[in-house]
Amino acid sequence: MTVMVWVVVVALILELGLHFVGVLWRRRRVVAPACAFVTAFAAGMLVTAHFTAFSVLLGIISLYRIFNMIRVIEERMHERYLRHSTRRTSIVLIGLQSALAAVWWAWEVWQPPAQVVWAVIAGLQLLVAFVLFAALLRRLKHTAWPVTGPHIADAGLPTITVAIPARNETDDLQECLRSVIDSNYPKLEVLVLDDCSQTARTPEIIRSFAQAGVRFVQGEEPKSTWLAKNQAYDRLLQAASGEYVVFCGVDMRFSRDSLRQLVTLTLAKHKDMLCVLPWRLEAAKGFALTQAMRYWWELVPPRRLLHRPPVLSTCWIARKDALTKAGGFAAVARTIVPEAFFARQLAASDMYSFVRASARSGIQSTKSTAAQQVTAIRTRYPQLRRRPENVCTLFLGQVLFFILLFLMVIGGAWLSVGWIAFILAVAASLLLIATYQLLSLSTRTGNWWFGLTGLLAGTVYDIGLVHYSMWRYEFAEVEWKGRNVCIPAMHVIPRLPRV
Repeated sequence: MTVMVWVVVVALILELGLHFVGVLWRRRRVVAPACAFVTAFAAGMLVTAHFTAFSVLLGIISLYRIFNMIRVIEERMHERYLRHSTRRTSIVLIGLQSALAAVWWAWEVWQPPAQVVWAVIAGLQLLVAFVLFAALLRRLKHTAWPVTGPHIADAGLPTITVAIPARNETDDLQECLRSVIDSNYPKLEVLVLDDCSQTARTPEIIRSFAQAGVRFVQGEEPKSTWLAKNQAYDRLLQAASGEYVVFCGVDMRFSRDSLRQLVTLTLAKHKDMLCVLPWRLEAAKGFALTQAMRYWWELVPPRRLLHRPPVLSTCWIARKDALTKAGGFAAVARTIVPEAFFARQLAASDMYSFVRASARSGIQSTKSTAAQQVTAIRTRYPQLRRRPENVCTLFLGQVLFFILLFLMVIGGAWLSVGWIAFILAVAASLLLIATYQLLSLSTRTGNWWFGLTGLLAGTVYDIGLVHYSMWRYEFAEVEWKGRNVCIPAMHVIPRLPRV
C-alpha cells in the first residue's frame, strides 16, 4: 500500500513539475515519457490491488493523463500553445482524480448502504432525464417553422446575397445553383467562390450560370493562420452587396419561395442572425445515426444555461452589418464552427434564433451519410473546445447517465440495486427514450422504432466518434475539401512527411 501511494505521488509531482518547472519542461522529451510510464504503472497497481468502481474510474482518468503526455511527446503544436494547453488539461484531470479519490475515501469511512447509493444515483439520473426532456420540449416549441407568416411586399424586402463556397464540386453545385436562381426573391444576389479547386470543373460550372446572374468570386490559397472555409466566408462577406447574407453549402436545395420565407421569418422575429435545421426528405428510407446525435447535442441540452445557443453550418442568414460589427470572420479565423461565435455574440442581445425547416419552407439538405460522418469528425472535438479534459468529463457523464442507467434497468437484479433504484431507473430510461423518440421524429432522422432503440446505440457511437475526432486532431489529420484543418485550428507545425 505504501509503495502504491508513493508511486501515485511521484506521478503527480512529476507531471505538475513538467508544466511548472522550466528546466523540466525544457527536457520534456525525457520527462513526459517518464510521466506517462509512472502514471500507467500507478493506475495499474491501483486497479490490481483494489478492483472497485472507484479504482476503475481513476484508471480511466489516468488514461487521459497519459494521452496528454503523448501530446507533449509528439510536439505537433507551437511550443507556447502546447505548454498552455497540456498544462490546463493536467490540472483539470488531476483535480478530477483528487475529487474522486476524496469521494472514495468518504465511502470507505462511512460505508453507506449499497441500495441507498443506487437510489441516489437513479434519482440523479431521473432528474437529468427530466431536465433534458423539458429542455427539448421547450426547444421544439421555440424552433418550429411557422405555419403561416406575415406577407411583406417586394418593396419592403431587404437585399440579400446567397454566398456559396465551392471547392472540387460537380453535380451538387449545379443542383444547388439551379434551385437558388429559380427563387422568386426580387432582390437577390448570388455569389459563388471557387476556393482554388484542383480541377477546372468547379469554375466552369460557376461561369456557366453567369447569364443567370451568378457572380464568380476567385478564392485564394488560405493563409497559415486561417481555416480555408473561414477565409472563403470572409471573401464572400466582403464581396456581398446584400443587407443580409445567406451562407450555405452545395448540398442545400431551395424551393421557389424558400428565400422569401427565410427573410420574412428573420424580419418577423426581429433577429440579426438565424440558423436553419434543414428538412430531410429521406427519413422514410432509413435512419441517420450521425445526424441524430448531432441534433441531440444541439437541441436537447439546456443550452440557455451555458449561454451557447444551438447552431448548424448547413444554412444560416445574418445581417452583414451585424457580422462586421462582431469582428467579421477575422475574429474566428481558426474556429472550426464560426457560426457558433456569431450566435453567442448576437444571442446576448436576443438577436439570434434557431429554427427547424418544415416541408412548407422548402429548405432541404441532400448531404450523404458519408459526408455527415466527415462533418461530425471535423466538428465534434472542436465543439468540446479541443480539450481532452472535456472529452473525459463528457465520457464519464455519458457512462453515468446513459450506459449505467440502462445497465441498471437490464441487470437490476444482478446488480442488487433495490426496488426503489430500479423504479427510478426505469422511469429515467423511459423519459430518455421518449426524448430521443421525439427528437428523431421532429428532425426526421429516423422512424418510430429507431427512436425507441437508437439512444443507447447513439450514445456508444458518439463516444467512439468523439474519441476518434480527438485522436485525429491531436495526432493525425482532419481534412476539409482536401485541406488539413489541424494546422490552423490546433496550431500544428507543418512538417515534411516522414521517409
